[in-house]
Amino acid sequence: MKRHFTVIIEKDESADMYIGEVPGLSGCRTHGKTIDELMKNMQEVIELCLETEKEEAHELPKFVGVQQIEVSS
Repeated sequence: MKRHFTVIIEKDESADMYIGEVPGLSGCRTHGKTIDELMKNMQEVIELCLETEKEEAHELPKFVGVQQIEVSS
């Protein structure tokens, strides 16, 4: 069975790396020098996280979306 996951991607300028995270999968986070490398690494990490989730038998939350908010500081 194929499943789809949303990956939140950020650019770490100081380390010149892309950081990816899957909301709802605990500890499902990795990095890569390029988006392609990041997504290859994400595939592996998602599979590992799913094995862990299976062992713990948790229902995965449904991803709803991302929004930005402006805050004065």
